[in-house]
Amino acid sequence: MTASRHSRNPATADELRRAGLRVTAARVALLETVREGDHLDADALTSGVRRRVGHVSLQAVYDALHALTAARLVRRIEPPASPARFEGRVGDNHHHVLCRSCGALADVDCAVGDAPCLTASGDHGFVIDEAEVIYRGLCPDCSTPGSSPAP
Repeated sequence: MTASRHSRNPATADELRRAGLRVTAARVALLETVREGDHLDADALTSGVRRRVGHVSLQAVYDALHALTAARLVRRIEPPASPARFEGRVGDNHHHVLCRSCGALADVDCAVGDAPCLTASGDHGFVIDEAEVIYRGLCPDCSTPGSSPAP
């Protein structure tokens, strides 16, 4: 089974090669599932990959996520008290808003100008290449009176 047979976008396999990663049907399916999804966790990504290529183990998905994250093709987000989520929006400095009730997660573009989250007040000798800010609140569904939070 070749990766290109399962890819909706043949450029995905080329992107994996350029990143120095071995091209497999599961990796192609995973990268495409991450990019089509909305901040999915590993379980949801595993289900998406299985729909595309058949059986793949959860461990194989975790291994591939580690490789894709290290290659900066995927970004890992770690909301407090929640499983890690993954997104394909990489290469820019954006943040996230998290619903305290249902766990919905959405992208928030950085503010333009002198926002305190964009530059550390002291780097302690670190070379900073990323800032992660998670705003917390209630999503529109959970903040509507009489609504019940999503499962």
